[in-house]
Amino acid sequence: MIEDPFIGQAITLASQGAQKPSIGDRTRSVNDPDAAAKDFEAFFISQMMDQMFAGLATDGLFGGGQAEKVFRGMLNQEYGKAIAEQGGFGLGAMVSRELIGLQEQANQAQ
Repeated sequence: MIEDPFIGQAITLASQGAQKPSIGDRTRSVNDPDAAAKDFEAFFISQMMDQMFAGLATDGLFGGGQAEKVFRGMLNQEYGKAIAEQGGFGLGAMVSRELIGLQEQANQAQ
């Protein structure tokens, strides 16, 4: 079980949600713990990359401005999806195990 309350709450919210955005060509639902875990890992990676690139200076003539901020965020989202689709760094597997455990507990309680 995950000890961190923030991660535990995020997993609980993810398991109670409706439809999640698609990764690749497949539509995913939180009823599929592996898909929800991969979506969570993609989001986490994109947020991490946003922080990683936040302090970078932009080019002078054709760079910078509000548009670059928007498109950099979109690019980081796509990087996060691609990295998670290729296996990520293991966070998705841990979240998936936790979601399956929560589903088993809910089924046993009923």
